[in-house]
Amino acid sequence: MTVTDQPAPDNQASAIPDSRLPLPGSPTIALLAGEDSGDQLGANLIVALRQRYPQARFVGIGGARMQHEGFESWYDIRELSLFGFSEVISHLPRLLRLRRSLVARLLQARPVVVVGIDAPDFNLGVERRLKQAGLRTVHYVSPSVWAWREKRAEKIGRSAHRVLCLFPMEPAIYAKHGIDARFVGHPLADHFALVADRVGARDALQLPQQVPVLAVLPGSRLSEVKRLGQIFLDAASRVAAVLPGLRIVIPAANPRVHARVQALLAATPANGSAPLLLDGQAHEAMLAADVVLLASGTATLEAMLAKRPMVVGYRVTPTSYRIARALKMLKTEVYSLPNILARASGLGEDLLVPELMQDDCTAKNLAAATLDLFKDSERRGAIVATFEHLHQELRGGLEGHAADRAAAAIAELINGRESIGE
Repeated sequence: MTVTDQPAPDNQASAIPDSRLPLPGSPTIALLAGEDSGDQLGANLIVALRQRYPQARFVGIGGARMQHEGFESWYDIRELSLFGFSEVISHLPRLLRLRRSLVARLLQARPVVVVGIDAPDFNLGVERRLKQAGLRTVHYVSPSVWAWREKRAEKIGRSAHRVLCLFPMEPAIYAKHGIDARFVGHPLADHFALVADRVGARDALQLPQQVPVLAVLPGSRLSEVKRLGQIFLDAASRVAAVLPGLRIVIPAANPRVHARVQALLAATPANGSAPLLLDGQAHEAMLAADVVLLASGTATLEAMLAKRPMVVGYRVTPTSYRIARALKMLKTEVYSLPNILARASGLGEDLLVPELMQDDCTAKNLAAATLDLFKDSERRGAIVATFEHLHQELRGGLEGHAADRAAAAIAELINGRESIGE
């Protein structure tokens, strides 16, 4: 299925040819994914839902992985791949047009359920309109209510009949507001082995077994790499100047990020061996590393599941930072998921992972924190043991895979809709 580059005009948005309408017994299920991580979640969810509804038609917004599973994408997923207040504001008129068009098409298609996958700034507004119109809605991947204003849970409840949570501490927050939320487990916890295979990962990347390795991940979005890329490369260069034989591995999340990092490397003097720039292979790079230097976000969870000590740095645009501070939006003192999960699990208040945010995110500070980890093998061992414990908690001792549990929770709404209150 070819993805259109632009949303259909509003006056044509509901024109779905009769030949594409579902046959009796073949429900239409809508999925709305907003970026690469949502595309992967959506693809896994389609596979799991097809086990229950083999003739289902899947429509909405999705990327290449979802389309590979037979998904019919009405819009280019890149339409929603934005980050930060300033970026969203500059694209607001286009996003509002897209949302109106999408809502109209979904009301015409009348899917048995609409599943918004992450992308809450866009999806929750769509879900709310559809819920008000009588459609069943699910929000898959809870926004960070434990970090950003717990009151948001009430807003999410007005949009979604059910929230599917990836972290075990989240359903209790929704329960306080009378909202149906289920812990389905984190899909990444299924992807990683409990005991990491560093030897195998180094063999796969043709890296020597006996040298120190640093994986550097300055972000998966081009805007992040523009903001953080040079700082991270300068920090890695500082580490290489002190640590003999260091190998630096940089997995690029997509071709645009690859091109940007390649340009930065060409302009950055190298200390020691030239960094190894990869197309993707982020998990392999993490598994092969002794320490990971990375941007805050989902990648910190991946590094935790790879059982790798890490240093986290991040910067948002000054405008976004000032707005967040002025509105007192952040309700947690820690930023990275490993630290948040450790505190939620009662493992103490000490930071497992060094966090260097905004003005503290400098090449000098990042390099110093990274070198501290390389020099302290006992500390690295303790971190690995804690990460193994947190990995087990994310799997929750639940049956099956996360996508299967998510599909089961969605199927409950499809098969027993009369039990769901408005």
